[in-house]
Amino acid sequence: MQEQKKIILLALITGVILMMAKFSAYFITASNFVLTDAAESIVNILASSFAFFSIYLAARPRDVNHPYGHGKVEFFSVFIEGGLISIAGLVIIFKSTYNIFYPHPISQLVTGAIIIGATGLVNGILGSYMINRGKTLRSITIEADGRHLLTDMVTSLGLVAGLLLIYFTKIFLLDSLLSIAVGLYICFTGYKLVRKSVSGLMDEADFEVVKDVLKILNEERRDEWIDLHNFRAQKYGHELHIDCHMTLPNYFDLNKVHEEVSLVDKIVNKKAMVKTEFFIHADPCLPKCCHYCHMPNCPIRSEAKTTDITWTMENITRNKKHFE
Repeated sequence: MQEQKKIILLALITGVILMMAKFSAYFITASNFVLTDAAESIVNILASSFAFFSIYLAARPRDVNHPYGHGKVEFFSVFIEGGLISIAGLVIIFKSTYNIFYPHPISQLVTGAIIIGATGLVNGILGSYMINRGKTLRSITIEADGRHLLTDMVTSLGLVAGLLLIYFTKIFLLDSLLSIAVGLYICFTGYKLVRKSVSGLMDEADFEVVKDVLKILNEERRDEWIDLHNFRAQKYGHELHIDCHMTLPNYFDLNKVHEEVSLVDKIVNKKAMVKTEFFIHADPCLPKCCHYCHMPNCPIRSEAKTTDITWTMENITRNKKHFE
């Protein structure tokens, strides 16, 4: 969590500096096109502030009112960030549309292009770093903030090209027209972030994370683990919670069952890139399980093993044993 806080704080400080540079470019040029980037930089700062708070809150230990911890606040942070981006895009579209009918003079476009280009380069470097660290740390907040900065970089590069086009063609109407195009792109980016946050709040399955866990379980699978089913995963900030049923030999005593269940938890938390909490319901095996059971010297086997069943997303998510 300390690393996540440092990354967000770095983004926040950088955002303030870049915002000042972008507004300087706007006051120099009086260009709506430059204003699009300057306005989005305000959103960057607000988003980083929300992200810093959400990571602080997500790090708090679980309590009576929040038995699964506070991790889901990260999804609210991403929702707010996406909403703010969308609002910024709409404001840009309205102002640029107004200036099509009521134009105003713009100047020093080359100077503005240089300033905006430099800020875009900084955002691109910082955004790529945050996305990589966000994926490693399994932090949706850091990754979302990084993607926002990459979007800002793309906007800045497009803005530089547009300013130079206006400078050389002297078609000043392009300033408002290009601003509207950028505003639409910003709104689309905001929508994608809102969509991602809603999917998390609605406990939509994160297939990428589940596939990583499933790969580990297949690689480390023991003969005693006859099958795995009714597998459900929920993401709470930086933690993953998994409920599932595991079929074990029906002659195991309680201590042996506990040992096998605990081993699953231990292996996944050692090898996975995300902290995982398991709630495993142990099911006793039935005679119909024998044809895919790997247990050697089983005292109750009713038929020989004839099938190997690899655990897949399809067969582990069903609420029934593999023979059913």
